[in-house]
Amino acid sequence: MAKRDFYDILGVPKNAADDDIKKAYRKLAMKHHPDRNQGEGDDTKKSEEKFKEAKEAYEMLSDPKKRAAYDQHGHAGVDPNRGGPGAEGMGGFAEAFGDIFGDIFNGGGRRGGGGGQQVFRGADLSYAMEITLEEAARGKDAQIRIPSWESCDTCHGTGAKPGTSAKTCTTCNGAGTVHMRQGFFSIQQTCPHCHGSGKIIPEPCTSCNGAGKIKRQKTLEVKIPGGVGEGMRIRSAGNGEPGTNGGPAGDLYIEIRVKDHDIFERDGDDLHCTVPVSFTTVALGGSIEVPTLAGKAEIELPEGTQHGKTFRLRGKGIKGLRSSYPGDLYAHVSVETPVKLTEHQRKLLKELDEALKKGGEKHSPNAKSWTDRVKDLFK
Repeated sequence: MAKRDFYDILGVPKNAADDDIKKAYRKLAMKHHPDRNQGEGDDTKKSEEKFKEAKEAYEMLSDPKKRAAYDQHGHAGVDPNRGGPGAEGMGGFAEAFGDIFGDIFNGGGRRGGGGGQQVFRGADLSYAMEITLEEAARGKDAQIRIPSWESCDTCHGTGAKPGTSAKTCTTCNGAGTVHMRQGFFSIQQTCPHCHGSGKIIPEPCTSCNGAGKIKRQKTLEVKIPGGVGEGMRIRSAGNGEPGTNGGPAGDLYIEIRVKDHDIFERDGDDLHCTVPVSFTTVALGGSIEVPTLAGKAEIELPEGTQHGKTFRLRGKGIKGLRSSYPGDLYAHVSVETPVKLTEHQRKLLKELDEALKKGGEKHSPNAKSWTDRVKDLFK
């Protein structure tokens, strides 16, 4: 009986694209594969025949040279004895579907490399950088030393002892991957012997232990932008660990740690500071100096300023990374009690205290209010 046309078998036109041919074959393979049609009778035999027929058509039309010969000369232009191995088993089916399941199970950190070897992205690195509050507010240019990998001087990156060479892995034949077949599924995994490199090194280089690279230190220029805060991370692309089999390097993440400041406490873009003020200054009023990150500022204390009074200095805080305007500075008044008084000073304070008591409630309105609240508590 004359052979059917390969395009008719797959149900595609003669000008079909490669992807359409592959999709048509996958559909037929899933439908007629022997593992999915086990049993006895004519139906099972027909499925086997259709699967073989579809497999042969796919093998011819998926190969550009065979397809060109078939398009020009028909069945006479191709040799049927050159069909791929395992026509009655899993070979053709695994080839058609292996890439799908390989992507599912290995696609997370893998990209195809030369010769089918697995290519992996390098790991990310983390570096903790401690800076001052002033540096966090203004930004800074810094130099840091991080681990780096360089080609081994002894083996020149081959990983093999001088005078020897790496051998092709016999388990995966240099592909770096192996296929585990289960039923009609084919799952692609990293080769357990060469770990995806496709090569085995019988005599590793003693300098790098077969890695082909040596760990050293390198200096990196880092720009810290103004307005960074505690715990923020700055990404330096490509400065992590190198990839495997030519894969891209990972990234370096610089984590910011801001030192405690002697004067200021940061709250978002705002700053807070406590300003010690003498008893006489808060009583009589007057100007006091308040520190800021940009220098000194003055505020006027009204007569009779109380302990804990807060003064707001607009725009004297920090301009955050995502802020349009800088925050504010809040100065909290802390009244200092005089210590180590002389006898003359003690005498003057006693005279002042007596004079204040004679003045009554007008000199201590808060004390009167507090006394009344205590009385109400114990009624």
